[in-house]
Amino acid sequence: MMEQRKVFLREDEMPRQWYNILADINMNPPLGPDGNPVTPDQLTPVFPMNLIEQEVSTERWIDIPEPVLDILKIWRPAPLVRARNLEKALGTPAKIYFKNESLSPPGSHKPNTAVPQAYYNKEFGIKRITTETGAGQWGSALSFACALFGLECKIYMVRVSFDQKPYRKSMMATWGGNCIASPSPDTKAGRDALERNPNTPGSLGIAISEAIEEAVSDESGQTRYSLGSVLNHVMLHQTIIGLEAKKQMEKIGEYPDVIIGCAGGGSNFAGLAFPFVHDKINGKQIEIIPVEPAACPTLTKAPFVYDHGDTAKYTPLLPMYSLGHAFVPPPIHSGGLRYHGMAPTVSQLVNEGLLTPRSVRQQEVFEAGILAARTEGIIPAPETNHALATVVEEANKAKEEGKEKVILFNWSGHGLLDLTAYDSYFAGNIKNIVLSDEAMTEAGKIYANHPKPQSLKSK
Repeated sequence: MMEQRKVFLREDEMPRQWYNILADINMNPPLGPDGNPVTPDQLTPVFPMNLIEQEVSTERWIDIPEPVLDILKIWRPAPLVRARNLEKALGTPAKIYFKNESLSPPGSHKPNTAVPQAYYNKEFGIKRITTETGAGQWGSALSFACALFGLECKIYMVRVSFDQKPYRKSMMATWGGNCIASPSPDTKAGRDALERNPNTPGSLGIAISEAIEEAVSDESGQTRYSLGSVLNHVMLHQTIIGLEAKKQMEKIGEYPDVIIGCAGGGSNFAGLAFPFVHDKINGKQIEIIPVEPAACPTLTKAPFVYDHGDTAKYTPLLPMYSLGHAFVPPPIHSGGLRYHGMAPTVSQLVNEGLLTPRSVRQQEVFEAGILAARTEGIIPAPETNHALATVVEEANKAKEEGKEKVILFNWSGHGLLDLTAYDSYFAGNIKNIVLSDEAMTEAGKIYANHPKPQSLKSK
């Protein structure tokens, strides 16, 4: 009998609602400059009110608008794939499944939220969106979404990735996006960063500052800012990944013992994991692992604090694990994971012990990615390789224990525009960078006087 590799859903089986984890956990509120909780009205210069309503909603299920579903159907539902060749290469009794998010037009999970964000901005009468991007996956996705809704899009791309991945800019331009390197001379935040260090590799914190500054300084009121990770409404939109995966696993009578996703700001990890976190809160035995670079170990080394989401402190104080809003991570090739903080919702779940974060080093990351490419065929994005390194670790652990575990992970994007990273690996130029305790302590001084978040438990 032929072995089944892929599990599909029909288009009419696509989830029609997003899952909102704020219905099931307690959160510390974001704080304004006065130390008081931020009100929805204070966010209106940055986001349209229809997205702010989603950001603060505690409804468990939120309907996906029909125009959004219609565009998501270009590539969704995404297949659930059994990684049989990888299992065989590892000689593991574990069953390894992945959700293949590399099949979207931009090649990653990012358009799952770019499309609804563009839709809600358009509905609100916005004409132009600004954003930041690390590796370029988010900037590509938002350019794609803005093209479909007739919106202008300007993207501040972190300098090191702008230089490493030139074809990301070409991809954004093809969809009409205007991509420039950050820090740039276009904003005060950018000029200040260049004055501090003209040769800076840039950071997501700086790029976020630039994009927010440009949005709020448009006196016509027709520009808003869009974020590809971290905030609640972004996590919400991504849950279509995990909701599809649950339906697909039900079809074959499986349920995961271990869930794994790479984590930078938290969106692809949350998208797969949050629907299963709901089960864990309600008593299901399951290990859920966000994986980050040892060079930027937010969840595994940093404290749970109130800190700004950007370098220029334009954002509210957010309750999150943070290396400090001025921290500039080493210029590793996984640009999507070079963020100083972590999504408040993911941070809360780690603080409660519902998630078990890990960090991995760059050499093992690329070893795992190449093994996956040579067995499953898809060249993974460097970010996805972090998840793959932990998949290999868990599969080997199952082999040592002689246990048939079910491992589910998110293949968050392909690496076809990240081949310079693979070239660096083959040339022996990918080094293991581990953030020192001294560097962490120095970076953390910046939030020493901020308020402290409370230790809260799920509802």
